[in-house]
Amino acid sequence: MTVLRSTFLRHGAVLLLALVVAACGFKPRGANGQYRIPFHTIYLGFAETSPLGVELRRNLRGLEGVQVVDDAGKAEAKVDVVSESRGKVILSLNSQGRVREYLLTYTLVFKVRDNKDAELLGPTEISLKRSIAFNENQTLAKESEEVLLYRDMQSDLVQQILRRLTAIKPQ
Repeated sequence: MTVLRSTFLRHGAVLLLALVVAACGFKPRGANGQYRIPFHTIYLGFAETSPLGVELRRNLRGLEGVQVVDDAGKAEAKVDVVSESRGKVILSLNSQGRVREYLLTYTLVFKVRDNKDAELLGPTEISLKRSIAFNENQTLAKESEEVLLYRDMQSDLVQQILRRLTAIKPQ
């Protein structure tokens, strides 16, 4: 009887604690994947055909209170792309001197200015690297894997850009 009673009290205490935490409005930072960008209008200096620019536009349009504009003069903030590059270098060779592993890189340098051209965020470099094993007997599969890794790095870049935009404190 006392074991049942102590178990009941323990479960009751855990339930009470869960209710208190839920009632106080506690939420982990970044819950729901929402970012609080301190600008209402933003201009992106990416080329129209840039896959990274397209994904960043889509993510920004999904945020509450943020509008991506096509005219830099109407934007509170302007994201300027200084450089964007992808690379592929040999990481290792097998005993016959054939490629065993590649290193894929995706680098973006950007800066953020306000509508008066004052720098809010100086030139910032984000560089991502992924290694990919290579097998010459599976060339097509490895090419598809490479495309998927670049797409994953692109999504990671977008999230990192959004976090940096969130951290900006406008003057």
